[in-house]
Amino acid sequence: MKRRMTQASPPELSRLIKGYHRFRETGWTPNRERWGRLRDGQKPDVMIIACSDSRVDPAQIFDVDPGEIFVVRNVAALVPPFETTPGHHGVSAALEFAVQVLEVSHIVVMGHGMCGGCKAALTQEMHGAQPGEGGFIADWIALLDDARHPIAARLGTEGRAAEQAMEFAGVQVSLQNLRTFPCIRRKERDGVLKLTGAFFAISDGLLHLLDEASGAFSPVE
Repeated sequence: MKRRMTQASPPELSRLIKGYHRFRETGWTPNRERWGRLRDGQKPDVMIIACSDSRVDPAQIFDVDPGEIFVVRNVAALVPPFETTPGHHGVSAALEFAVQVLEVSHIVVMGHGMCGGCKAALTQEMHGAQPGEGGFIADWIALLDDARHPIAARLGTEGRAAEQAMEFAGVQVSLQNLRTFPCIRRKERDGVLKLTGAFFAISDGLLHLLDEASGAFSPVE
């Protein structure tokens, strides 16, 4: 039964429900056959690790259909290093599922311009905050501390040049940490898994790819 929206419904929810109705009419109904196939499972070739930022939706940027990419999004598109200490390892679990169960053949780490997480890592504005008041963020972006030091020494902690350097470094740190996972390291060595660094510039809508040999990000032509 279709739920009726009342005048008391929050405007944010009403907007989402209107979008859902558009999706039913233009996205789901015309593609029932594809959705029917997806009911039996998924087999994406690509995993994308991206930022939670509302402006950088991988499915929109790469214009893909449901079932084509397996996506993990978190603050600053970070991958923690492989570790077996007690805790809830959400990114590690997603990586394990994508690589070992879905057997993706490509992992893309996509950073982006104007990233609030990378900026906070650079300025350390959350440093010392309590959990629930910024402490969770501070602990997470501390993954970038080692990369931050040379950037802060060379460019300072303010300004677009320093921020972009931190955004680029975030992608490189995540790629380095991906290779600490034994299953990823083994599959990359065997040539059945490829890792790519990418960067989406919000200001001009351009996608850049990382040349790991030189460390340079170049726009896709």
